[in-house]
Parts: sequence; structure tokens; C-alpha cells
Amino acid sequence: MITEQAGLYRLRMNKFKHEVTIYPVSCEKLAKGRSDIDWLQAVLAGGAKIVQLRDKESDDRTLFEKAAIFRRETTRAGALFIVNNRLDIALLTGADGIHLGNSDIPAQEARRLAPDLIIGVSANTEEQAATAASRGASYFNIGPLFPTNTKENLTTFLGPEAIKKFSALSPLPFTVMGGIKLEHVPELTDQGAQRIAVVTALTMADDITLATERWTVAISTGLKGKDHPSSPQDH
Repeated sequence: MITEQAGLYRLRMNKFKHEVTIYPVSCEKLAKGRSDIDWLQAVLAGGAKIVQLRDKESDDRTLFEKAAIFRRETTRAGALFIVNNRLDIALLTGADGIHLGNSDIPAQEARRLAPDLIIGVSANTEEQAATAASRGASYFNIGPLFPTNTKENLTTFLGPEAIKKFSALSPLPFTVMGGIKLEHVPELTDQGAQRIAVVTALTMADDITLATERWTVAISTGLKGKDHPSSPQDH
């Protein structure tokens, strides 16, 4: 298990824990002809405090150049910048963190090389949630909750009830993801979700900025007056 240190990592995690509500994840091919940069500018204008660049199509040079723009624009907006999978791109562009799936490099190896990065891991099972902290993760993502078109060959969906079950297994903060629609927000916040990651809900929106604002308001409204279980690390 990692120990939070004074400095950059602590600053990044404080922002993640206390400011992030909607967690937009890019997907250019599902953005109705808009580029990842168009999407980025729109979600930042809508008030997003974190963005994840998820691009499995571009070559390395293109991805690096795109990530450098993401870093510049998120810095200007005061938002966190997470790169999906690519530790090299995250380090080269000064990103705040990476998110690692279960077929990506091990989180503990990424932590060894990048002690100051936020490292997110996917938790599709209770065991993956329970071991997230010991593997060096900063947060874990519970999902997919609902059927989703952003990943192929998925047949198992956890449902909202997994939120309380999975989150009880780890002291780490968490996100939720997978087929989530705006109408699901009240139920998810009731179950304890505070940070909701979405792809198509924003990439396919006619007005991405307005949609981002609506999601932010919906999550914040759902959290008001609710006493969510949290770990000592959440304070």
C-alpha cells in the first residue's frame, strides 16, 4: 500500500477527492465528427475538473502531441489530466495520472516508476477492488455497471448494487462507469457514488458543454445532504 507524501501527489489527490464529480473520458470515434481537442475544450468549458484521454487509434507521435495539448488546456482550466494506459505518454507530457485496465501494465510497476502520479485501476470483480490499494493504486473504478457500447465482448454488468459492495472492500476513493445515463445519477449517488465516469453521454451529446454542466449539477445535487461512507483518505 502506498503512503501519501507531502507535495505533488498529495495536491493531485486532494483535488481528485474533493473537486471531481463528472469524469469525462474521450472517444473520438464516438464524438459525431468532433476531434478530441474539440471535446476537451467543450468539457472544460462545462466545468469538468478532470479529463481522461483515451486514444487507442493514434500513432505514438500523434498521441504525444495530442496529450501535450490536453496538458496545456487542463492546466489553464485547473483540471486534472489522466492518460489511459500509456505511462510513457503521461510522464512525457506531465500528466497528473494514468488509468490502467486489467490487461495493461501492473499498477505496482507504474507506481515504482511514477510515485507522484494518480494511478487508477479498473475493478470488474470484488477481488480487484479489494487489492487495489496493495497494488499501488490511488483510486479504482467500479464497472461496468450497465450495458455499454464502448467496449466489445462484455457480457457481465455489475449493476448499481455493486457500488456499496465494492467500495466497502477498499479504503481508496473510487469512480463508477459503464453505460451510465443522466437519469441513473440519483440512484448511483444514493448508493455512495461521488465520481461518475462517462464516455458516450458526453462524446455523443449535441452540446457537450451543456451536457457537462448538467451532469455536474446532477451529481452535486445528488450528493447534497447525503452522508456517504468514506475512508480517512477522503478527508
